[in-house]
Amino acid sequence: MAKITADTLISDVLQLNPDAPEILLSAGMHCFGCALAHGETVAEAVAVHGEDLDALLAKLNEGIN
Repeated sequence: MAKITADTLISDVLQLNPDAPEILLSAGMHCFGCALAHGETVAEAVAVHGEDLDALLAKLNEGIN
């Protein structure tokens, strides 16, 4: 089973979890539509937006089979 970690690229998060855009938007993160999403990790996005990394990772991993 795949798992989203702090080092997972935002672009990969979008492929792993179909609910990722909604989860990211609810955290105030619009990075999935940004050109940087292809090279930005979850940890880097969280650092910019000031979100709780562990809480966001838990939400993102809930939708993975």
